[in-house]
Amino acid sequence: MAAKAEKEEGIMETVKTVVYALLIAGVFRTLFFQPFWIPSGSMKDTLLIGDFLFVNKMAYGYSKHSCPFSMCPIPGRIFGSEPERGDVVVFRHPVNNTDFIKRLIGLPGDRIQVRDGVLFINGEEAVQTPAGTFTETFEKQGPVGNMPRCTTPVGIGADCEKDKFIETLPGGVSHSILNITNSATDNTGVFTVPEGHYFFMGDNRDNSTDSRVSQQVGGVGFVPYENLIGRADRVMFSSAGRSLFYVWTWRGDRFFKRIE
Repeated sequence: MAAKAEKEEGIMETVKTVVYALLIAGVFRTLFFQPFWIPSGSMKDTLLIGDFLFVNKMAYGYSKHSCPFSMCPIPGRIFGSEPERGDVVVFRHPVNNTDFIKRLIGLPGDRIQVRDGVLFINGEEAVQTPAGTFTETFEKQGPVGNMPRCTTPVGIGADCEKDKFIETLPGGVSHSILNITNSATDNTGVFTVPEGHYFFMGDNRDNSTDSRVSQQVGGVGFVPYENLIGRADRVMFSSAGRSLFYVWTWRGDRFFKRIE
């Protein structure tokens, strides 16, 4: 009987340990840092498919979307601070409840327009400086197996190139962007960002579903403040393969890389 009691006590201790670990992990994920894996190429070459990062949830405070499944009982946002233009932000899509990661371009009250692929904010041009090309292999990428888009069509295994520029936003923040081709979103009307909302764009400008397209036709549109989850500051780990266990596909040069 004593052995049975000890066994049952051991099982209960194991259960308690697992429960405590899950609670601690849940609190850590809700209040401090949320893991995020990059599944698509919309933020190349700032973020690549297979990059793994932790999102700083303390940066903008907390809302109902800070908890998994948007279950935090928080009206609006608490301990909030304003994001800055140029931040790379994870947010909850206003309609389909999916987490997106894009660059913050427009603040409340801003007028945003794209003309011939060049961004204008409040009438001021975000200057683009040529920075060569971004080259990757034309092959399936990541677990989903997406194929990259190239400026010129190429065959499997060939170099897939895109024009690269350094874009400088009003205020001085600079970052890399890519151009593939002339697309419908290279020329837009003027978007006036409503109060309490933000305007986002992907750095891979011709391969990004973002605020340039309205929610009614499958885009992102304007994103409410409460939908911001956190700021992406640094890539922690990166793998170009279909599995994290493919050690030979790890990108060591991207480990702990700062996101700019």
